Amino acid sequence: MGFLSFVCNLYCLHSVFLTSLLFTLHVHSESVSTYIVHMDKSLMPKIFTSHHSWYSSTVDSLKSRKIASSNSPQSSPSLLYSYVSGAHGFSAVLSPDELETLKKSPGFVSAYPDRSVTVDTTHTPEFLSLNPYSGLWHVSNYGEDIIIGVIDSGVWPESESYKDDGMTPVPARWKGKCQEGQEFNSSLCNSKLIGAKYFNKGVIAASPGIKISMNSARDTEGHGTHTSSTAGGNYVKDGVSFFGYAKGTARGMAPRSRLAMYKVLWDQGRYSADVLAGMDEAIDDGVDVISISMGFDGVPLYEDPIAIASFAAMEKGVLVSSSAGNHGPKLGTLHNGIPWVMTVAAGTIDRSFAGIVSLGDRKSITGWTLFPASALIQDFPLIYNKTLSACNSSHSLSNAQFGIIICDNTGSVDSQIRHITMSRVPGAIFISDEPEFSSMPCPGVVISTKDAPALIKYATSTKDATASIKFQQTILGTKPAPAVATYSSRGPSPSYPGILKPDIMAPGSLVLAACSPIGYAATIGYIDLSNNYAIFSGTSMACPHASGIAALLKGAHPEWSAAAIRSALMTTANPLDNTMKPIRDNGDENLSFASPLAMGAGQIDPNQALDPGLIYDATPQDYVNLLCTMNFTRKQILAITRSQSYNCSNPSSDLNYPSFISFYNPNVTKTTSKTFSRTATNVGEGAATYKIKIVQPEGSTIAVSPETLVFGNTHEKQSFSVTITYSSNRKGKVSFGEVVWVEENGKHKVRSPVVVSPVVSFEEGLG
Repeated sequence: MGFLSFVCNLYCLHSVFLTSLLFTLHVHSESVSTYIVHMDKSLMPKIFTSHHSWYSSTVDSLKSRKIASSNSPQSSPSLLYSYVSGAHGFSAVLSPDELETLKKSPGFVSAYPDRSVTVDTTHTPEFLSLNPYSGLWHVSNYGEDIIIGVIDSGVWPESESYKDDGMTPVPARWKGKCQEGQEFNSSLCNSKLIGAKYFNKGVIAASPGIKISMNSARDTEGHGTHTSSTAGGNYVKDGVSFFGYAKGTARGMAPRSRLAMYKVLWDQGRYSADVLAGMDEAIDDGVDVISISMGFDGVPLYEDPIAIASFAAMEKGVLVSSSAGNHGPKLGTLHNGIPWVMTVAAGTIDRSFAGIVSLGDRKSITGWTLFPASALIQDFPLIYNKTLSACNSSHSLSNAQFGIIICDNTGSVDSQIRHITMSRVPGAIFISDEPEFSSMPCPGVVISTKDAPALIKYATSTKDATASIKFQQTILGTKPAPAVATYSSRGPSPSYPGILKPDIMAPGSLVLAACSPIGYAATIGYIDLSNNYAIFSGTSMACPHASGIAALLKGAHPEWSAAAIRSALMTTANPLDNTMKPIRDNGDENLSFASPLAMGAGQIDPNQALDPGLIYDATPQDYVNLLCTMNFTRKQILAITRSQSYNCSNPSSDLNYPSFISFYNPNVTKTTSKTFSRTATNVGEGAATYKIKIVQPEGSTIAVSPETLVFGNTHEKQSFSVTITYSSNRKGKVSFGEVVWVEENGKHKVRSPVVVSPVVSFEEGLG
């Protein structure tokens, strides 16, 4: 029994791998001694030559005041990191008494405990209509010289995806470096992988004496290699597949971009002090886009290192692309709902992985599988036995007749797969209409309930019924696609519900990209398999798709702000699937049309984003005006903005954002109106006239004034108002519509989603 439990636990770890891929930061349950401290740099005494020397002196001064001493490594205060670009302050190991003393120091703003973190292609460019002859790839020259900084688990530099074939010299503006470490020397960087750094002082401070198993930027998990190669991997033309599935040419979204890896996630632990240090250095090194597939749950913006560092990035024109989380489909589970960050949901793609079941009567059925081998299952007995067909007992299955077992549609397919895997059954056919699967560690195929009757009839009515299974089949153009992935976290955003999140959806399910060859790629039974390329699922995979496309846009429009790039991606996103019907939500049992709380504005559309017509821009002060409405103290706002130059003279929750959301209380019968103001900037060629088109949410009315916008020149701005009148719904229904500005000549359609949502009770500390 103990051995079976061990096998079960191993399998369970891999069957939920998509959830474990998103790095979710949460409050440490135990008392910790590492603190992130924010300081007001304007109050630095003039005797200090740098902020680092000021911070170091401040921490050293605590040592002299220490009353009791100890031989413990944490008995004396010690400085871990000085933060300069992403935040103003430092992280240090402190006792509670030392922290209280520190709070009285000149320039102290705030402090909070370090937080532990648990772990959160060959076809997607075609699926997103990227092509070398026209559109965004062509205009941006594949993202040439745009630098993408990836905050993750490191990189496997020998991967073919990081070869610098065809790359020009590294841009002179680059200030980063290739940091040497264990099994990693500076020569491993090149004109594609132009930087690699690692940060683990937070891990070491949390567990003094711990041995770091790979003390360098080298990736042992595979996640960082997967995300970075998805964003900007170079062309790999030959031999790329996942154990025979998804054969083709691998490349990232921006194959001529530069990549810089900042390793902050470790097998020995994952801490926010290291995450903040990585983002701080990425900004200072001069990246153009930051891709970060992790997020904080249940943390206010002023204690969220991603929110704090991304504000600094935004000020410098650096777009931060982040994952929404893998806690769907419940509402209010999203993280990274940061107003100045692009938040990315995950969708499916139009590619499926198949096994073909050939029956002895020469009929065949195609089903889903990812069994990672070319197993020889040829003319095996086909068994449909009602005493076994629940497939819920590995013991009973182990004693079954040799052959292919048919498992009824009676419960969780994952559970059935686990029992089949633990038994000696040589093959299985599962029956289910579940829309998503992620792994198949046994020689099995999942067929639909529609195909099941013919299979069962043949198995029960034919003496000596047989079947064969052919694995490693890949089918392109499957419909409908995309759909919102079940696991993708839904809005509204707990950190600030007043901005509709997520922003955009990108491919996240069953994405093939490079990985670490010493990490997990697949499983047969309870044996782990490695591979140079792996198929992972999660919003962690969706995020780098959006990051790479943002890099392409930055290359095509270097003058655009981070807000302008996000606006272009949102207002041109496609709300329709490849059947030209509204995108569906796989997390809804009825597969209903997806709400913007699940998919944002829709599926990212790179070529349309190149020429959006109009954009909704925002300045740093606009975001500060929003912060000023959130009941934050002056010091809490200062922790985010790092500067006294901003002010709260014009607080406003009405951010110039490309989407709209209003809330109602389902327990109160009331009709409410809410008015939003927006300013659109013409980025098209010359004069243009736009007229409004409205799709009304069910039970609500949208009015726009004026109904026509006339622009005399490029870069001209015009303002308008949107008023939503809505009533409460006792069932707590989410309704949605859209506001679309349509150019008179039909060239541009600038679309903004509108949501009317019940007030959501947010869950904190999702792990």
